[in-house]
Amino acid sequence: MFPREEFTARAAKVRAAMAEAGAELLLVDHAEFLAWLTGYTVSETMYRAAFLPREGEPWFVLRELDAGPCRNACWFSDIVGFPDTAEPQAVMAEELRRRGFAKARIGADHASYGFTAAMWDRFAALLPDVRFIDLPRASDLLRAVKSPAEIALIAEAAGIADKAMAAIAAQARPGLSPRAAAAIAAASFLENGADTGETGPILPGVGDHEFLHGVMTADPLADGDILHVELIPKRRNYGARLMRPVLIGADRRGLSPLAERLVALQDRQFAAMRPGTLACEVDAVLREAVLAEGLRPAYDNVTGYTLGLYGRTPRTSDFSRVFLPNARWRLEEGMVFHMYVSAAGLGFSETVVVEAGGGRRLTSTPRAMLTSRLR
Repeated sequence: MFPREEFTARAAKVRAAMAEAGAELLLVDHAEFLAWLTGYTVSETMYRAAFLPREGEPWFVLRELDAGPCRNACWFSDIVGFPDTAEPQAVMAEELRRRGFAKARIGADHASYGFTAAMWDRFAALLPDVRFIDLPRASDLLRAVKSPAEIALIAEAAGIADKAMAAIAAQARPGLSPRAAAAIAAASFLENGADTGETGPILPGVGDHEFLHGVMTADPLADGDILHVELIPKRRNYGARLMRPVLIGADRRGLSPLAERLVALQDRQFAAMRPGTLACEVDAVLREAVLAEGLRPAYDNVTGYTLGLYGRTPRTSDFSRVFLPNARWRLEEGMVFHMYVSAAGLGFSETVVVEAGGGRRLTSTPRAMLTSRLR
């Protein structure tokens, strides 16, 4: 997906972290980190991992069934496949012994969802002379800043979200159900090049933020209802996100002024997203204004979180960097985030990249409550 030079630059960045931690070899089993470092990722149906030495080429160990696609995707050629009758950890331990790492200091991200306590125990039994060294959260943090090529893929995903949102808004009439809207979005995703038809939450907009993770229904919506649409298309595993409230029929609850105010406050937040700024300061621009103006009685959820590469993993959102009042990390140019705000059943969000002058939207859907007349 990327030039070899981009992968070698990523490997150099990882090796610098390894050197700082004193690791001779790195075990990589976090799905997104695998994809970022090697070019290939696969589910954990059977345990799989890549190994990066401080010097020399990396290698990948996985099911023989997946070895062919792995060879086609990786920037290196050393791929070790094992039959389904084998124990993955035993195969990996034998490879480590064969390559001279039976007594090595092996780095691993102990927060990786692949590197469980059971996994550590098994490797320790197979490799009693190995010392495991934690590289805390390396799987997420080493890839926090996106390259121009990565941002281009996220922008492609953002364009797919914009098209799907317009397709739903065009059908925003009484009788439309959330499930029917999801079918429109799924078809639009696949027609426009998304990896899958997985849409994201599409459901009635009710409450300050409770609706954001509600359950999709087939119940038809009535005149004046709000359809909350969150779209999460991925393009070659890189995801964008977009939320809009879609008005069914007429604005019978007079929500337009609130929608305009939420958008205005969020625009201020985007402007504050400059490199070097503390995340809590960016968060405060939106959170404190929403509370001060009484737009919500409480504001307990994040106002944004990391976007980028997604594998087939146990999590659907990346909270390695979030915007909260206690978030003391600093923004860097090239970071990409899903920034969102919600109140009274209205949810607005954008895919935003940090640039020198502030946050720039990669999504381009009109920043308003959408109707069949505005999309």
